[in-house]
Amino acid sequence: MPFHAGLDWGVSHALCVIDGVGQVIVRLDVRHDAAGLADMVARLKRVAAPAELPIAIERPSGLVVDTLVEAGYRVIPIHPNVVKACRPRYRAVGGKSDPGDAFMLADILRTDGHRFRQFLPVSDDIRALRALVRGRDDLVAQRVALANQLRNLLEGFWPGAVAIFAAIDSPIALAFVGRYPTPDSASRLGEKRLACFMAQHAYCGRRSPADLLARLRAAPTGLAGDAETDAKGELAGALVAILERLVCEIAKLSSHIEHAVAQ
Repeated sequence: MPFHAGLDWGVSHALCVIDGVGQVIVRLDVRHDAAGLADMVARLKRVAAPAELPIAIERPSGLVVDTLVEAGYRVIPIHPNVVKACRPRYRAVGGKSDPGDAFMLADILRTDGHRFRQFLPVSDDIRALRALVRGRDDLVAQRVALANQLRNLLEGFWPGAVAIFAAIDSPIALAFVGRYPTPDSASRLGEKRLACFMAQHAYCGRRSPADLLARLRAAPTGLAGDAETDAKGELAGALVAILERLVCEIAKLSSHIEHAVAQ
């Protein structure tokens, strides 16, 4: 008799094994530690040989998947959107829960398994490249969030610092806010000083110092008091320090990814 299994991620992982007619054979609550993963494999092998027990999972990555593949099991990724679309078929299972989702995955595999492709392990180099790309994507998301935070902060007391350059998280814009964190700090800024600043930071834009200074002076004037302005200037400096490091590390990762792809 064929068997099918479904595994739902969680703090601990819910695993359900069903037979060919959809009857539950085993339910497991798998702890995410060495002993828990070893126990999962041992108990699954008591149900059926690895080659005879395909396992459906929504997220085809991580230590659990590596453990199952290493033990010889066929792991079948099923996209979360597919699971969501199938949920109305399983109202009798009850409300959404990890054990219920594990059963759904197993039963979808039983009835529609021919529609899904088996997860195929890839080389260590490809796994490394995927890790770099995913890590870079996460850092970019952090950069966007911090840039929005900095922009919102500056617009409340120093709008000119937002207006002068196109992107607040560009190296030149971050350097500007770091050097001039408050309106008072830029009160004596003229074309010559701005031109010197641009040269020091290798500004590669097409705007002249006069154009940039015009943008700065055309921006609304902040109305915050001295104490508030100083406090917000300090916060802006802290955000700039974090963003500068983040932008630098993202650039390093981008270069590493380009090299890895070329290889």
